[in-house]
Amino acid sequence: MTDDKSKELEFNTAIIAPDENRELISLRKYQLVVSGNEGAKRKYELGKKKTIKIGKKNDNDIVIDDRTVSRYHVEISVTEDNNYVLKDLNSTNGTSINGIKVKEAFLTQGDLIEIGETKLEFQTYDEKVQIEPSDENQFGQMVGKSRKMRQIFGILGRISPSQATVIVEGETGTGKELVAKAIHEHSLRKDKPFIVFDCSAVAANLIESELFGHTKGSFTGALKDRMGAFEAANGGTIFLDEIGELSLDLQPKLLRALEQREIKRVGSTKSVSLDVRVISATNRNLKEEVKDGAFREDLYYRLSVVKIQLPSLRERLEDIPLIVEKILGSARFNRKPDGDYYVTRVEDDALKILQRYQWPGNIRELHNVIERAVSFSEKGVIKGSHLQYVFSEIESGEEATVRLQNIDLDKPFKEAKQAVVESFEAEYLQELLERNKGNVSKAAREAKIDRKHLRNLLVKYGILKTELDDDDDEDE
Repeated sequence: MTDDKSKELEFNTAIIAPDENRELISLRKYQLVVSGNEGAKRKYELGKKKTIKIGKKNDNDIVIDDRTVSRYHVEISVTEDNNYVLKDLNSTNGTSINGIKVKEAFLTQGDLIEIGETKLEFQTYDEKVQIEPSDENQFGQMVGKSRKMRQIFGILGRISPSQATVIVEGETGTGKELVAKAIHEHSLRKDKPFIVFDCSAVAANLIESELFGHTKGSFTGALKDRMGAFEAANGGTIFLDEIGELSLDLQPKLLRALEQREIKRVGSTKSVSLDVRVISATNRNLKEEVKDGAFREDLYYRLSVVKIQLPSLRERLEDIPLIVEKILGSARFNRKPDGDYYVTRVEDDALKILQRYQWPGNIRELHNVIERAVSFSEKGVIKGSHLQYVFSEIESGEEATVRLQNIDLDKPFKEAKQAVVESFEAEYLQELLERNKGNVSKAAREAKIDRKHLRNLLVKYGILKTELDDDDDEDE
């Protein structure tokens, strides 16, 4: 990529991971389309400068020949996280966006700006640019030698040090949280908090409080002031998993937090300023959700400054040997009490079996299969016969029968799938808590999930009847 393109990436938005042509990505660029009284239209590309001035005087970046426009009417600047902000420069006739007079406002795709008798439309368009795949087979905790993954590694290497808001899309189990962690670890915020918030795991009546915090007495059960996930992430990164599950009534509040970089705790009128980078993830097609009215278009554009599309595991089967090596080298289930490994080698016939399977559950399913194969391994080796036995168990449907016996299979696929997931989660969490004698902190460490997240799940499934205080079951 040329130096000029590198500079453009600093000020333009939405790098989108490649689809059909693995050499290209789409660079979302912004422009103003200026319409005068005579109907003529002019286009001005944004992003080459951090701030542009618009007005009647000749030294403006965009000169408007309109007697009703002030000499220096408005300026448009790009923020550190690549959002565009319009500011009226105390003009005589004022500035309107979509018919509403404003002094300062964030711009969203399609906004119509009126200054005097001149109209300017804020538009986006995608430009194809070339980016080389990384020479490395690893980025953070992710591994892969496939061109698709090395291309993504190359993109992540470019955008991680920036402040850009990122959305990661992909099927369940493809490793979206690993992408978020890798971006954080390669950013200037790496020594600051990394907070994970699962939008699908919190009860609807608690999600606003969990995101933004609450004050004492703001609702029944609010026994003390409490910060939310955004405040906990201040200075660092917040990862909003399953963002597509966020209800429509909460989406404007998240949009405000993204635009203004401030939040208000539930029950408080005081704003809390934030310095936080937002990374989100979804297994849904948010563009389709926008079309269906299930997700706000303006919030979608705020979240997708950079958009990464993760491939499924079946699209990169050649990466399986590297992924298996990574799992065996880091997973607790492959460590003996003395620190040695249970398994140190996977035979070729076993790897071939893994590469012939289509992995509907992606890397998460591969992880589970390897864990079971380790328990059958002999003399530190996983053989093809061990995996054949594991897959025969899967194909026999013994576990599936247990999971499905109380599920109404006449439901639509999406609802039935969600019911299966909830049934599994409830059973797993119940056994997890019993095994740890009701100690949520110990259970969270065993399950390798955030204690707060686990507590919310336990409340969601009625395993805990009320929220626990932060310190009621902490270990000594």
